[in-house]
Amino acid sequence: MTLSPARDVLHSSLCGLFRAPEDALEAQARALLSEGCRFHLSAPFETLEGRDAVLDGFVRPLRAALSHVHRRDEIFIGGANRRDTGGDWVASVTHYVGNFHGPLAGLRPSGHLAFLRAGEFYRVEDGRIVEARIILDLPDLMRQAGRMPLPRELGTEMLFPGPATHDGVCPTQGDGAASLDVVERMLSALHAFDPGTFASADQTGATGTWAEDMLWYGPGGIGSNYRWSGFVQDHRAAFLTAFPDRKGGNHYCRIGDGNYAAVSGWPSMTMTHRGPYLGVAPTARALTLRVMDFYRCAEGRIAENWVLLDYMDLFAQMGVDLIAEANALP
Repeated sequence: MTLSPARDVLHSSLCGLFRAPEDALEAQARALLSEGCRFHLSAPFETLEGRDAVLDGFVRPLRAALSHVHRRDEIFIGGANRRDTGGDWVASVTHYVGNFHGPLAGLRPSGHLAFLRAGEFYRVEDGRIVEARIILDLPDLMRQAGRMPLPRELGTEMLFPGPATHDGVCPTQGDGAASLDVVERMLSALHAFDPGTFASADQTGATGTWAEDMLWYGPGGIGSNYRWSGFVQDHRAAFLTAFPDRKGGNHYCRIGDGNYAAVSGWPSMTMTHRGPYLGVAPTARALTLRVMDFYRCAEGRIAENWVLLDYMDLFAQMGVDLIAEANALP
């Protein structure tokens, strides 16, 4: 299912887009992006139509906000989309690294080093990107700037680590189809849960899809956790209490590459806000959630899971402006 060597060329070109000097930026973009490309970005950026709009609405603002910015990829994989929407895609977990010296999306800068994490899916035709979906973890950037508007009450807030095996960038070993099979088996059983224990069938134990020592790396506001018990305690219980009717898995893309798999929905989830969540009282509003999940599999189970959620958009639907709240903090 891999797209190598096209995947490897795209990896190099994306890194070059942010390293390029300004006088070479447009030429670099022409080689990488189709003229009519469409970028769907997390809130508050939203959709950009065409190469020039992508440069002016995404690439240049990021270069201006994070001085001397560069990509630091933790996962970069590619494959044919298993969903009916089709297409060849590459997907990445990356950090945009630089000194946070200029405002980004209205967020006041810290003046210090920042690792802005992102999840990215790119559809590729004839060696160039024609479509992208990108989630920037702005709540985590707020945390790094010392102005986190969400209460610290869930998992451990931390920099996303790379895979324990250190082979997530353009992997060369493993069976991508088998990796995606494991993930899809997990997802199919995850929908139903016991409201008392928040357990779902076939997640753990002898028939489970998760390794006993699973690691789950969550976005800003949720944080990361260890083992299934930590996942329930530090994420699942709070989320399902707040959104008990959530339905997920509405994915436009699912790919596997080596020991890795990635899935994304835009939105993936629909749900109703029935309980308190991260300091927000229940609103009874119908909500949607954009999701990206990246997995490393080992011995037929999921060992690590990196999760990007568009919480800027979710909290806006609940009536909360996280950037305004962050900027109001000292």
